[in-house]
Amino acid sequence: MTPLDYDFLRKLLKERSGLVLSADKQYLVESRLTPLVRKAGLASLGELAAKLKGNDERLIVDVVEAMTTNESFFYRDKIPFDHFREAILPGLLSARAMQRRIRIWCAAASTGQEPYSLAMCIREMKEKLGGWRIELVATDLSTEVLEKARAGVYSQFEVQRGLPIQMLVKYFAQVGDTWQIAPDIRAMVQFRPLNLLADFTSLGRFDVIFCRNVLIYFDQETKIGVLNRIGRVLEPDGYLVLGAAETVVGLTDAFKLVPEKRGLYAPSKPSPLAGSAIKPIGLRPLAVVGAR
Repeated sequence: MTPLDYDFLRKLLKERSGLVLSADKQYLVESRLTPLVRKAGLASLGELAAKLKGNDERLIVDVVEAMTTNESFFYRDKIPFDHFREAILPGLLSARAMQRRIRIWCAAASTGQEPYSLAMCIREMKEKLGGWRIELVATDLSTEVLEKARAGVYSQFEVQRGLPIQMLVKYFAQVGDTWQIAPDIRAMVQFRPLNLLADFTSLGRFDVIFCRNVLIYFDQETKIGVLNRIGRVLEPDGYLVLGAAETVVGLTDAFKLVPEKRGLYAPSKPSPLAGSAIKPIGLRPLAVVGAR
């Protein structure tokens, strides 16, 4: 791959996914795209770049998916899920006592471990949430990882990463050498393709947004844009959960840190859209916790 081809790919990836690659990451691009070159029947990375310059849309999508980092595991980093059980849900149970409805969005769901971890947390609290309507929407740029997420099938290695053994026994069934999460847990999550660089107001408004370990791949301008758009779809008394290495400091004044809750943020002032009738488009009816 020539330096010019690499510069073209860097620009393409930033425009399509927000991913920012430094000048010294050419080796990473070559290692991830070489299998795609073979799969597409091309002779070289240079030929791949030439086809991309010709706006081969299917190939562009394949390149973006090949370069997207999809690292995920159950109950990743633990603390956000402690916050969810101990602070977020109790706060919303009080604030939403009249509506008895909560909407949650996992904005970078990858292969599904994060939303399924939240679904299991919700199911574990079914006595408190009985009769509540809980909607869990999970999105990702990659359609390939979303297909895996919908299937809910994981290797032995994947279920050993962060998943307590009691949860494995309770919510998974062994299928050969793999484990599949229970149908009722899978049914709690709605997976949809979504690019965070695009407008996402069609998803509606949310009480909780998990947007973890994705902003770290964006430059400052892109981070600001994503955070400000998130602020417009988060309820004024809602919660934003970021990754351990992510922050809003120096990027936006739309959020403030929840005291003594690392990685947990609340809107710092009412959203300009607070109270407006933004309705979710194309989403199925909410699940009623405890219903069969």
